[in-house]
Amino acid sequence: MERLAWDDFRLVKAIADSRSLTGAAENLGVNHSTVFRRLGEVEKRLGAPLFERHRTGYALTPAGEEMVALADRMDRDVTSFARKLAGKALTPSGEVRVTTNDTLLIYLLMPVLAVFRAQYPDIRVDMVLSNQALNLSKRDADIAVRATDNPPETLVGRRMSSLAWTIYGRRKDFPHLDAGSEESLDSLRARDWVSLGDQFGHLRAAGFVRDHVPPERVAIKVNSVLGLTEAVEEGIGVGPLPCFIADKRPSLVRLTPINPAFTAGLWLLTHPDLRASPRIRAFLDCAATELVKARAALEGDLRVDAAAAGS
Repeated sequence: MERLAWDDFRLVKAIADSRSLTGAAENLGVNHSTVFRRLGEVEKRLGAPLFERHRTGYALTPAGEEMVALADRMDRDVTSFARKLAGKALTPSGEVRVTTNDTLLIYLLMPVLAVFRAQYPDIRVDMVLSNQALNLSKRDADIAVRATDNPPETLVGRRMSSLAWTIYGRRKDFPHLDAGSEESLDSLRARDWVSLGDQFGHLRAAGFVRDHVPPERVAIKVNSVLGLTEAVEEGIGVGPLPCFIADKRPSLVRLTPINPAFTAGLWLLTHPDLRASPRIRAFLDCAATELVKARAALEGDLRVDAAAAGS
């Protein structure tokens, strides 16, 4: 038996409702001969008559009654669906696994997650904290929020901002620095430094310390940007830090201008096969909207913190 189409059910229901081909043609917006021809085709495909032709009109056969009953159910389902859409938009649901590192989660993404949950309460978020690039192809995660200049070619996404870095020190160790003044790199080489661990050697900031600071001047290495920030704040040494973190700590001071050589990109990434998923798209769109608001701070604009302090 050839496959029946929804229009076949609508045709049979229209004939049953009006008990005539003429009435069905008017309801469907076609002519009488089209209804006659299409009914013959449907009955031929089914191998059974759907109507008995009487002088009083078209009466359903048992096969026709079954088909009309199914058409009624389909019509109710379609009407119910349309009513739901009219009453409220269908919202995405399910779970989204997002991977990032602890620094971006605490200092950047928590407010984003709060907004997202308020907008999409039916989507659960599973945060996976890791400094390693998880395999989105194998569904280790659905979305990655990463600071990188070389996102994997197998992923798609958006570059949301630059992440500015520069050299920071403890403010009380540099009382002579006025707003806008800076230290020379030569004078800083004589101080103790802190740096990211060797596993972060691919990051430009870590490479800068490796290439410009004598190894004996590196007091400690830390495999966490948060730990690195704490080390600078405790006065263990000076070191490169992301501006959007360090500028929020009054005890820290910029020692050098923002160094473009340290800058990395902030990316929202997913696998091409996942980007059409409603829940994945919902998270990407919400996160992008919120992260745009933080762009000035991420790019190291000190006016952001000055405005916050004055408000």
